[in-house]
Amino acid sequence: MLAVPPPLFATTNIIQVFLRCDTVGQVITVGLGVFSLIAWTIMFGKHYELKRLRLLNHSFEGHLRDQRTLLDLPESYRSRRSIPYADLFADAMESYWRAAAIGKEKGVDSQRSRLEHTENALQRALARQTLRYESSMIFLATIVTGAPFLGLLGTVWGVMEAFSAVSVQQTASIQTLAPGVSAALLTTIAGLVVAIPSVFGYNYLLANSKRLITEIENYASALADRIELESQ
Repeated sequence: MLAVPPPLFATTNIIQVFLRCDTVGQVITVGLGVFSLIAWTIMFGKHYELKRLRLLNHSFEGHLRDQRTLLDLPESYRSRRSIPYADLFADAMESYWRAAAIGKEKGVDSQRSRLEHTENALQRALARQTLRYESSMIFLATIVTGAPFLGLLGTVWGVMEAFSAVSVQQTASIQTLAPGVSAALLTTIAGLVVAIPSVFGYNYLLANSKRLITEIENYASALADRIELESQ
């Protein structure tokens, strides 16, 4: 008669293992649980933020493409600062007309001066939106890097405490050593449970943010070209 294998985790009670941990191990395990919640919050929040911004960018770009001229658009187009593409457009237009007004006051107005100010404004806005795309990524990268080391620290500490407890006994056996070692290994498991999903999420979000950065750089270049053509 074939033996029936035991169900998964039947011999392992995570709560009992956690309770066998010392104070340091419990603090590290709870801390890793908090980091896991933070990581999942960042990953879901950043995913939906990038997705929403990409849709808004494409909608705004399509609307601008349908306009016959950009230089004569009303100021209402410059108030949509929440959209990255609109933010670049607003900075470019404000800089263009500001340079034109100052140039006329001083009697040195020129197309070259207007375009130089416009390109500088686009570069500043582009850098600002790049930081916006990459925001919160440093926290996720820190969790990805730090979680396994925190788990390893808890394991090393727990193993050291287990051997220290065995050393004061008259006899040592696997029965006396195993509970302390298993409790110590719990922090390593917790660190890996936090780090493994986080590293996949980080790489996915990093690829998405790089794609959006490339798209906004192309948009800034196309916008500068169109303003130059219309200003002639």
